[in-house]
Amino acid sequence: MAIKLYYTTVTASRTVKSQQAEVMRILDSKSIQYELVDISVGGQIRDEMRQKADNPTAVPPQLFNEDQYCGDYEMFSKAVEAETVEQFLKLP
Repeated sequence: MAIKLYYTTVTASRTVKSQQAEVMRILDSKSIQYELVDISVGGQIRDEMRQKADNPTAVPPQLFNEDQYCGDYEMFSKAVEAETVEQFLKLP
């Protein structure tokens, strides 16, 4: 599976929760398979996400194609509006 969605099951932020849910809903509606990576299971996974995103303060949701960084929620949302989600996710 190519697409990885870094998310968290533990957050008090309604914004993060709604953004994660929207990303999953859109991926599901487009039948794009993805793997969920929960950063709340340990700081090491969160740090890995931030390192791969090249952003020390990155918060979920963050999207990757394998280990190649695609972008965060804002970038994903713009791709949805432009109808370029597949290109954004670097899909063939």
